[in-house]
Amino acid sequence: MTAAKPPVKKPVAKATGSKKPQKPQVQAKKGKGVKGKVGKGRRGKKLQLKFHIDCRQPVEDGIMNAADFETFLQQRIKVNGKTNNFSNQVSLERNKHKITLNADVAFSKRYLKYLTKKYLKKNNLRDWLRVVAPPTAKDTYELRYFQINNEEDDDDDGDE
Repeated sequence: MTAAKPPVKKPVAKATGSKKPQKPQVQAKKGKGVKGKVGKGRRGKKLQLKFHIDCRQPVEDGIMNAADFETFLQQRIKVNGKTNNFSNQVSLERNKHKITLNADVAFSKRYLKYLTKKYLKKNNLRDWLRVVAPPTAKDTYELRYFQINNEEDDDDDGDE
């Protein structure tokens, strides 16, 4: 009689909490000039964002100064979590009543609106002006006056 061989034990994977099986790490062969893991490199397009704030109405009326607004934005805009960190990634330009922001990093149009509203509140202009995105331009904000109708004055004369 031949001796019975004991059954071969299969290695059991430890439970790590995830249901998906983990892929083994692939290491590069030596001598190829590649360090670390070999994989697909994901390169995105270089961001080139441009936003405009049109302050024509309040600047022409003299209730707002565009140069003051530009300096406010330069002091308050955060790049990588720090103020006054423009370097070569963000730039502000002003042409009479239009302020243009150019950014090479991710920048939110909503953040620009937030800072504009903060400036209006600081200068007590928030009661008269609002920040509006015109339907035709996706990269522009305009400062417009609130529309106030004087219907109450007309009603008082008709009652008596």
